[in-house]
Amino acid sequence: MIIALAADHAGFALKDQLRDWLAEAGHQVVDLGTNGPESVDYPRFGSLLAATVAAGKATRGIAICGSGVGISIAVNRNPACRCALVNEPLSAALAREHNDANVLALGARLTGIDLAKACVSAFLDTDFAGGRHQGRVDLLSATNGD
Repeated sequence: MIIALAADHAGFALKDQLRDWLAEAGHQVVDLGTNGPESVDYPRFGSLLAATVAAGKATRGIAICGSGVGISIAVNRNPACRCALVNEPLSAALAREHNDANVLALGARLTGIDLAKACVSAFLDTDFAGGRHQGRVDLLSATNGD
């Protein structure tokens, strides 16, 4: 699986740990930055990640900022992305199963590496259920929600 990762200055350390862990697990990883503690604007990295996933250059994405909130909003501005901010593995699995989420958002200031790995594993290992959920997912990508 090709997984794109992007983070702001608050999330770069967690991103780097997840990048290395995912590569060791055999995934192809696209690291979109940032790569240090210097202050950057999370909307730029969220937008870059969303464009990468929307263009099919990555199967899934992982977005990280301090809380996960700002970067998830940035990703979700792209109608091809369904970004779910999660704090535990069950939400990550349900985001995939029910919402066909293609991007996972994490808050680096709220989520340690072990919990982040558990969330990412649930996100990557869960398939979309389709069926009754498909129509709802289609509505999420519609421009006006109808």
